[in-house]
Amino acid sequence: MYITITPQKMGGNYSQSSGDFVGYLEKENQGLEQQDMEHFFNQFGDEISAEEVVKEIDGNTSKLKKKEPKFYSITVSPSKYELRKLQNNSQDLKQYTRELMKDYVASFNREINGRPITINDIKYYAKIEHQRTFKGTDKQVKENQPYATKILQLKTQIRNVKEGRTEGSIKNMEKEIAKLERQAPHQQDGKRIVQGMTKDGNQSHIHIIVSRKDASNFISLSPGSKHKASEVEMHGKNVKRGFNRDQFFEKAEKTFDNTFGYKRNYAETYKAKKTFVKNPSLYFSALMKLPANEKALAFKIISKSGLPAIPGIPISQAQIALRVFKRLRRGVEVAIKSSSIGI
Repeated sequence: MYITITPQKMGGNYSQSSGDFVGYLEKENQGLEQQDMEHFFNQFGDEISAEEVVKEIDGNTSKLKKKEPKFYSITVSPSKYELRKLQNNSQDLKQYTRELMKDYVASFNREINGRPITINDIKYYAKIEHQRTFKGTDKQVKENQPYATKILQLKTQIRNVKEGRTEGSIKNMEKEIAKLERQAPHQQDGKRIVQGMTKDGNQSHIHIIVSRKDASNFISLSPGSKHKASEVEMHGKNVKRGFNRDQFFEKAEKTFDNTFGYKRNYAETYKAKKTFVKNPSLYFSALMKLPANEKALAFKIISKSGLPAIPGIPISQAQIALRVFKRLRRGVEVAIKSSSIGI
């Protein structure tokens, strides 16, 4: 499970409206029949139009400054292992979203009229998507880039030859291009992976757009708060503030596991990722103490998806962790190969 929470992009060419973002989320519906489209939904309704989403989000920004985000985007990307537990991706992820947003409101250290925030107090809209494309920042695209650069140079040379600006063997250059296409380290369906290419496999994920203001358009609720739980005096009153991201991420995993009967391996947990960042040695020590089958599964997961990727980890720690991982992996390769666990 990979979850990100990001504020509305502000400044530059970005609009103050949610329209651009909502329009972006409508991209998969282009060219589809009505019955095949994925519509926006919220806690209480289905098949909500994009126009209504924009109207509701843009109209719920009372007293927010021009440079303050009007909404937050939450992206929930279940792993391929988690997706395999679902019977119907669209319906199951919709059910999960509605439970997840209860975890979201429970992670706020805020009160409204002396009571905790409830799901009725927030304004959000969500959408299920089933496709992903490779981005320029993806490992596969970046590692294929040297080959892409050489191919582009050769294609430019071919065009120059055809237009009489230079001399050369077009046939030889085309052979070299074909060779480079084959040599690129990352391929999909026999083709070099490039930016914009649709990813294979089950790519279902959730996009959520949640208003910065509560449903009454009076209280500001920011999941980007620097505080987990604190109080501040405002207008002569003590006001609770803060959002506990750790709690939210951990609850998101538990809610998924309880909803779909998923048995989460240690290597998949948010707690493990945090441990990896703070103390790589402790992380790998915990892996080695797992029962044999769970240990084999953990190393399979790591070998497929890589070490936990959390921004901000010091390079020195990452290098140490990688060396430790390579040593440990050599010791469990036999267990992995002989394991009957299917992934």
